[in-house]
Amino acid sequence: MNKIAWTLNRLRCMGPAEIDYRVKAKLSANAERLGVGLAAKVPSQCRHESLRWISPDVDDLDPDPYLQRARRVLDGRYQVFAKKDLALGFPPRWNRDPKTGREAPLRFGKTLNYRDEALVGDVKYLWEINRHRELLWLAQAWHLSDDEIYLKGVAELLTSWFEQSPYPLGINWTSSLEHSVRLINWAGAWSLIGGDQSPLFVGEDGAKLRTRWLASIYQHLHFIAGHFSLYSSANNHLVGEYAGLLVGTTVWPLWPKCDRWQRIAKDGLEREIHRQIFADGFNREQAVWYHHEVAELFLIAALVTQSAGGEFSRAYWGQVEAMIDALALLVDCNGQVPALGDADDAVYLELGLEADVYRNLLATGAVLFDRADLGKLANTMPDRVKWLLGHRAAGNFENLSRSKERDSALPALPEAGYFLLGKRFQEPDEVRVLLDAGELGFLSIAAHGHADALALLLSVAGREILVDPGTYTYNSEPEWRSYFRGTAAHNTVQVDNQDQSVQAGSFIWLAHAEAHCIEHRQIGRQQLWKGEHSGYCRLKDPVVHSRTVVYDQETDSIEVTDELSCSDTHSVAIHWHVGGKCDVHRRFDVWHIESGAVRATLAMSDKRLTMSSHRGEVDPPLGWGSSSFDVREPITTLRYAGTITGDTTLRTRITVSKDHDRTGKSA
Repeated sequence: MNKIAWTLNRLRCMGPAEIDYRVKAKLSANAERLGVGLAAKVPSQCRHESLRWISPDVDDLDPDPYLQRARRVLDGRYQVFAKKDLALGFPPRWNRDPKTGREAPLRFGKTLNYRDEALVGDVKYLWEINRHRELLWLAQAWHLSDDEIYLKGVAELLTSWFEQSPYPLGINWTSSLEHSVRLINWAGAWSLIGGDQSPLFVGEDGAKLRTRWLASIYQHLHFIAGHFSLYSSANNHLVGEYAGLLVGTTVWPLWPKCDRWQRIAKDGLEREIHRQIFADGFNREQAVWYHHEVAELFLIAALVTQSAGGEFSRAYWGQVEAMIDALALLVDCNGQVPALGDADDAVYLELGLEADVYRNLLATGAVLFDRADLGKLANTMPDRVKWLLGHRAAGNFENLSRSKERDSALPALPEAGYFLLGKRFQEPDEVRVLLDAGELGFLSIAAHGHADALALLLSVAGREILVDPGTYTYNSEPEWRSYFRGTAAHNTVQVDNQDQSVQAGSFIWLAHAEAHCIEHRQIGRQQLWKGEHSGYCRLKDPVVHSRTVVYDQETDSIEVTDELSCSDTHSVAIHWHVGGKCDVHRRFDVWHIESGAVRATLAMSDKRLTMSSHRGEVDPPLGWGSSSFDVREPITTLRYAGTITGDTTLRTRITVSKDHDRTGKSA
C-alpha cells in the first residue's frame, strides 16, 4: 500500500481532535529536528541514589544455562524471531537490520519513516536487538558468576550502542515503546550488576560510562514523556510507555522532572488498566499474546513501585488478578493457549530460560495472590518468578492455600466475547470448544484484531484439533499479513471471498464486524451456544451470519449450524483449520482427523458445497499456520465452498473420541 493510500485510510480512523493532535505532533517533531525542545543538555541531578529493585533468590538455580546463554551473546550469536542463530558479532551493528542486512540511516528519529522497508529493513527485527535483553542476560551471568568477562561485555555493549545511536538520530529514537522496553531491560541489568555500587563504575572509565548511561536514561525518559501514543494508537503501546516511564523514574529518580513524570505514569497505568481491560479480565485488543504482554507490564510497574515503598490501588491489583484469571480460563490441560488475534512474540524483562510466557504469568500470579489453582495450572515454578519476586517466591509456590471457586455456569469471558462448551476442563481428558463472539479489536483501528467472528476452536485431551492459524508477520509481506488476519484463515464462514471486516493497512481496519452472543446455556446433557455478526451487512445484498453450536456431553458430538440470512446469490466458504500435529484423511464424504490417541470426524452433507483439502498453497494462500512470529508452516485446511441463494442453513457435524487401547489412558 502506497504512502498516500495509507495516510488517507489512517485519517478515516481519526476524529477532529486526533487530527488536530497529529498535526501539532508533526509540527513539534519538525521543531525538534531544528533543536527546539530536545534534551541535548541533561540537567543537574537533584538526587544521587538509584534504586536496586531486583533482589533475586537464586541459590538453587543452576548457573550453567545462564552462563552459556551469555557466552553466546559474547560470541555474537543472536536469536531473533525465526532466525535462530544469527552471527551478528559482538557488539552488533545497531542500525543494521539482522534479517535483510539493510542499514537504517542516522536521520532525525521522529521524522524517520520506520515503516519503509526499503529504507530501514524489517523494523521488527531491527528494534528487537535494540531492546537489549542480551544486556540483561550478561548482567545475570555476572550476578551468578562474578566473572569479569560478563561485566566487560555489559560495558562494551552499552558503549557501542551510545556511539552508534546518538541522540536523537536513527531508528532507535523513533518509538516511545521501544524506549520503554529498553529502559525496563536497563533497569533490570542495573540492579543485577550492583546498582550505584557496581564495580562497572569504578575508576575514571567506569565513572564516564555511568555518566553516559545516565544521560541516555534521562533522554529516554524525556522522549517518552513527550511522545505518548494517544487517541486511536492508545493501546498496548501506551501501557508500555507508562510502564517504561514509571520504571525509569522509580529506578533513577535523579532529575527534577522525575517526580512529575512518575505521577503521570502511575496515574496513566491506574487509568489504562480499566480502560484497556474488560471487567472479566481480558484485554480489549482481542489478542491473547498482547493480553500477556500488558499483564506483564502492569505487573512489572507495580513490583518496581513496591520496591521503592510505593503502592498501586486495590482496584489495580484486582484487575491484574482478573487478567491472570482470564488467561487461566483459556489454558487447556496441556498448558496451551489459543492463538487469538495478533502475536509478536515480544517478552519484557526476559529473566528466565523458559519459553512458555503463559506458564510464567500463571506461576507469578499463583505466588502473588496465593492461588493454588493457578499454581496447579502453572505446574512448576519457573526460574523467571524467582528472579522477579526474589524472597517472596521462595517456598511460597509449594504452600499455596487459596483457590478461586469457579462459577457452576459454563465458563466464559462474556465481555470479551469468548465462550466455552465442553467437559472436565483442564483435566487430562477434557473436551474444549471455544467460540468467539468478541469485538474485532480495540479503538477505531483495531490494530491487533483478526476477522474471526463466530470462529470455533477445538482441543481434546490437550490435542489441538481445530485451531487459529496465528499471525506470521507484521510489516513485511503484506499479502501474508492480510491472509493471516483475514476471515479465510479462521474457522468461520466467508461470504463472497471477502473478510468480515475491511482491512486498510497492516494495523488498520475500517468497517468493523459487530458480533454478539445470543445464548450460552446448559440444557440437560447438551450445551448450547448461539452468536451472530453483522460484518457482511455492508454488501449490496446484506448477509447476516448466525452460528449455533450444540455439544452433547455423552456422545462427544458437536453440531454446528450456520444460518445466512440474505435475498440474492452469494458465494460462501466454510474453512476448518486443522492443528499442525494432526493427520487428516478422507473416507467418502467424511474427514478423519487423528492426533495421538485422539480421533475426530468432520462432515457436511449439503450438496451445494464442494469439499476440498488444502495444504501450503500460495495462490491464493490457504493451508498455513504460524507457531511463532515470522514462522510459516503448512497445515491442513478443510474447505466447503459453493453458491447459495436466499436464506440458507448449513450444518456441520464433528465427533471426537479418545483411543484408550493405544495409550492405556486417555491422550
